[in-house]
Amino acid sequence: MIIGEDDMDEFAPAKQRVEVSVGESLRIMRELQELSQSQLAELTGIPQATISAIENSRVNLGVERAKVFAHALKCHPAVLVFPGWDLPVESAA
Repeated sequence: MIIGEDDMDEFAPAKQRVEVSVGESLRIMRELQELSQSQLAELTGIPQATISAIENSRVNLGVERAKVFAHALKCHPAVLVFPGWDLPVESAA
């Protein structure tokens, strides 16, 4: 079946199914880059034990560390700091 542009009105946007913590967001981004905690530690100068503690929600990420991780992981710090942020869809007009 081919879906035309008119048929798209019948579909609802996907809903978020899983809450992601800040630590889980860091882990996901690290794993998407295929980096170990040790490799990320080498890139950032942040100890591997601290990375583990952040990923396991034992230590807060913090804005300054988020900037360092974001640079190493090639993403915006907001991706790490606000993993569950939901923006309304607006028209580009």
